[in-house]
Amino acid sequence: MFRIEKVLNHNAVIAVTKEDGKINEYLVLGKGIGFGKKVAQQFELSSTDRVYSLEKTSKRGRAKEMIKAISPIYFEIAGEVLKEAEKKFQNVDNNIVFPMADHIEYAVRRMKNNEQISNPLTDDIRVLFYLEYKIAEVARTLIKEKLDVQIDDDEVGYIALHVHSAIQGEDVSQSMQIASAVRQCVSLIEKETHTTIKVESLSYNRMMNHIRYMVARALNEEPVKLNMNDYIANTYPDSFSIATVICEKLGNSLGKKLDEVEIGYLAMHLERVKCDIKQENE
Repeated sequence: MFRIEKVLNHNAVIAVTKEDGKINEYLVLGKGIGFGKKVAQQFELSSTDRVYSLEKTSKRGRAKEMIKAISPIYFEIAGEVLKEAEKKFQNVDNNIVFPMADHIEYAVRRMKNNEQISNPLTDDIRVLFYLEYKIAEVARTLIKEKLDVQIDDDEVGYIALHVHSAIQGEDVSQSMQIASAVRQCVSLIEKETHTTIKVESLSYNRMMNHIRYMVARALNEEPVKLNMNDYIANTYPDSFSIATVICEKLGNSLGKKLDEVEIGYLAMHLERVKCDIKQENE
């Protein structure tokens, strides 16, 4: 049984429960849940109500403090986005609702003040986190419906990183770092091979996915068990040489030395990219 501590609006309340002698505070979202409710009134949750603990802390601050500073409408929007994420993915960290709501409110404020912040990684995020980007587009629709504000693709890209964070348990900053590393790596490959890899191409998708997991392994210090360096170096010497340069530069950028075994795998993918580009140009 929950007890109303504060009504935020018709669809959001702060409620408390007492468990084992301890008072726990929650943000509860649900259609009409706050309508006609009074402080200290008890209520049962419906099957569609969503509950978020106020005991959580993120890099943006404590949930208890954020709930005071952010308008309830943004929690509603963030909650709907996470609900959409749950339809696609089984495990979703719903506590992302707080930093996501904070980001959405800030994005709307920027749009109202004509203060656009470009996102140079939008195209990469759209491909790298395809499903997350699709889910984030729900926020664009809701913001337009509820606030009559149109956010652009760059803002959707940033929200997609929050969705990815909720799904993978990564910090938003780490998701951004992975996207940035992928873009840097693809740019290096284009420079070294004197080719252009189209974002929508099969070549880009293959390379992007490999680099994505290569970067994640580097950041999490996960080793690669099978060493193919000798074979790849002898079979594809040019690609191996380019991959060596790219791994070194990428490692410097990440502040993490990449496992030497990664060179062989990247070289193998480079060779595939060359073949793909050749076929696409024929």
